[in-house]
Amino acid sequence: MASEKDLLVAAAVFIFALISHSEGILGGREAAPHSRPYMASIQMPEGDNMKHECGGFVIADQWVMTAVHCLPTGPNGRKVVLGVHSLSEPVETNQTFDILELHNHPDFSASNYDNDIALIKLDRPFNTSEAVQPLEFLRAGGTNPGTGAEVDTAGWGSMDNLGSRPDKLKEVVVEVVSSARCRRSDYFGRGKFTNNMICANRICSHHCDQPTEDTCDGDSGGPLLYNGIAVGITSNGGKKCGQAKKPGIYTVISHYTAWIDNIMALQPTGTPDQSS
Repeated sequence: MASEKDLLVAAAVFIFALISHSEGILGGREAAPHSRPYMASIQMPEGDNMKHECGGFVIADQWVMTAVHCLPTGPNGRKVVLGVHSLSEPVETNQTFDILELHNHPDFSASNYDNDIALIKLDRPFNTSEAVQPLEFLRAGGTNPGTGAEVDTAGWGSMDNLGSRPDKLKEVVVEVVSSARCRRSDYFGRGKFTNNMICANRICSHHCDQPTEDTCDGDSGGPLLYNGIAVGITSNGGKKCGQAKKPGIYTVISHYTAWIDNIMALQPTGTPDQSS
């Protein structure tokens, strides 16, 4: 007959297995392979291998959009991989690039993640294919999603607060939370949540793997989509993911049209720019 200790160990293993194999980012599901051909995996050296660190997304030939806090001090050996679905299975759709230029928004604030938007210029143009294509982003004058609107995002970020990472791209549908609510002191407060941000999550009561569906660590830099157009960049949230009063925070892309156009219009030669 099993001892009480054996039963406790078995229960712990069972619970850990449930957590480790939960679908999605927090909740959500695995994306169909290459159904989001704009997704980028920003990877950093780890020994002889490369490890996924942040997301990004292709917006034009040779250009990827991401978040400043993903690369605050420069590329430092990081590479950008396009055409990825499984991080562990090299396939012919993968295209790997060095970072030729990094343009972090000059007004980024590390204290509250305001202006968390960055542009990466790849070392060469990518080859357009079914697995690698640019994503349209909302420009100034466009309509951002209102409170309660369904938006979606994707990434290879943590599936739980234990840091379990998926091998394959996950996607999740969330809902925009009102800015007034996210400015409340029991949410983020006025100093933390600015006019350059959207917050979103989904409080699940049934048919969900998590009480709250949300983005998490490692999803940063990926796109928030509304009707198939990128309206936000996954930025920040609470110290723990999936908290009802700490929705994911996303940078509002349409506030930066002039800055984006100015950076992408510059075609300098010579030493790669690694500004921060």
